[in-house]
Amino acid sequence: MKLPRTIRLDGSDAVVFERAAAPDEWAVSGAFMFGESDLERLTGKARVAFRSGLLGIASFGWSTLVVVAPASAADRAAAVETLARNLVDRLGAPNLAAARAAAEDEIAFAASLCDHPLQTLLAVHRTIEDGAVREAFRTLKPRPGAIGQSYLSDRVFTATEEGDAEATVDLTGLTHRRPS
Repeated sequence: MKLPRTIRLDGSDAVVFERAAAPDEWAVSGAFMFGESDLERLTGKARVAFRSGLLGIASFGWSTLVVVAPASAADRAAAVETLARNLVDRLGAPNLAAARAAAEDEIAFAASLCDHPLQTLLAVHRTIEDGAVREAFRTLKPRPGAIGQSYLSDRVFTATEEGDAEATVDLTGLTHRRPS
């Protein structure tokens, strides 16, 4: 069995989302988080989360990317329970039984997105079409023979690990630098 796990290749999620998901937590699409929102009026970080966020189920934070990861039956059951409890505690689901049914559906949908080789990256792009939310999922698969390698060491990406993943980036300062 496979399920999506949040992944951070750099610290950008902490900048673009109101709440970033922790690395390595189980994830779902998260489109249900926008059910009560006026989608046409979303701005800023909420708009970014709507357009490109995948929901970490433990933190209820957003991740730009998730990775297809192996999961046991116990992992799946724990993911359902974590999501169900958060649906009750954070979103006011009427009871745990109703929340579990919704969580089962969300986890089943998330698992259906993982019909790819392990370590495949998944991203979402959400739009509004005729008043309905449309999700399109994209994949980035590892090169043949790259299974087991870190995406940070893969030539497809040029990322640098510099200590804490929560580091902030001074985007304003970058725009005021003079070219050398």
